[in-house]
Amino acid sequence: MRPRLRRLLSIVRAVALVSPLAPLLLLPGGAAQAQTYGIATMQPGTLNHTTGSAIAKVLKEKGGLNVLVQPTAGETTLIPMVGRAEADLGIANIAEVVNVTQGTGAGQQADLRLVGSVHPLRVAFFVRKDSNMKSIADLKGRRLPVGYSAMRTIDAITNAMLATARLTPADVKPVPVPNVVRGADDFVSGNADVFMFAFGGAKVREADATVGGLRVLEIPEAGMPASRKIFPYGYLSEVDPGPAYTGVAQKMKVYSYDNMLFTNAKVADDIVYKMIDTMESNKPDLVAVQPALRDFSAANLYKRYDIAYHPGALKYFKDKGLQPKAAQ
Repeated sequence: MRPRLRRLLSIVRAVALVSPLAPLLLLPGGAAQAQTYGIATMQPGTLNHTTGSAIAKVLKEKGGLNVLVQPTAGETTLIPMVGRAEADLGIANIAEVVNVTQGTGAGQQADLRLVGSVHPLRVAFFVRKDSNMKSIADLKGRRLPVGYSAMRTIDAITNAMLATARLTPADVKPVPVPNVVRGADDFVSGNADVFMFAFGGAKVREADATVGGLRVLEIPEAGMPASRKIFPYGYLSEVDPGPAYTGVAQKMKVYSYDNMLFTNAKVADDIVYKMIDTMESNKPDLVAVQPALRDFSAANLYKRYDIAYHPGALKYFKDKGLQPKAAQ
């Protein structure tokens, strides 16, 4: 039995000693709605948490599923939670999911199953708007946040983005940081010439306002084969100037990788099916909470990754005549 269910049952039994009808008061709508589904996310304020909040809201209000957001310390914490069935859903980037599902030993989560790719994570190197740097190649000899001791995936992505211009960490002046927030802070304080962050992050808007404007460095598409040797899950996606894309002055392609929704093999097939169908039928409500979900669709969920999909998701894709798309 799951730990959180054991705790709930203990409370219900304790209350039942006072009144045999009391347990029903703890369950809105009675026993028929007693099942609660948790969706594990990163901390409040992150893109990941907002995505989870949007999904939970729609599944609850439109699908009648009692879904609660469970914030965690990070992806390395939340993925095992779903693998152990301590949470029913989780959101993490594809690299983190692959690292866990294809690992070995005690850390491997054999029961983890994909629902699909909910939206791309788009990231960029940001410089001051008045900087003479225009492209990734211009980072040679510049002070760049590196290391990301608390976010190892970001370190790999940084190196992959450098590789698009045939650069390596040895070609820049390293500024060791634990995470992307610290990298942005070092940039604002003048201790770094550039920083890497996801579009839509509040920290990007803060830096833009503080330094008098930002500009995104362009990535050469010809450099992507070299980049994928370091980080095989990256690709380029096109964006237009707009509020969500600080530093983008004209239509351009930016570095992207997938943010994944996943579940546990023990979750019922019909529940996973209903979750996908509810999200697909109520996309405007998702976007109202999380603009990044503009890219969501049931068709975009289904991509060719070497990770098992949940049977309920596969049934939905089959019923709707959907075929898996290329991962890049």
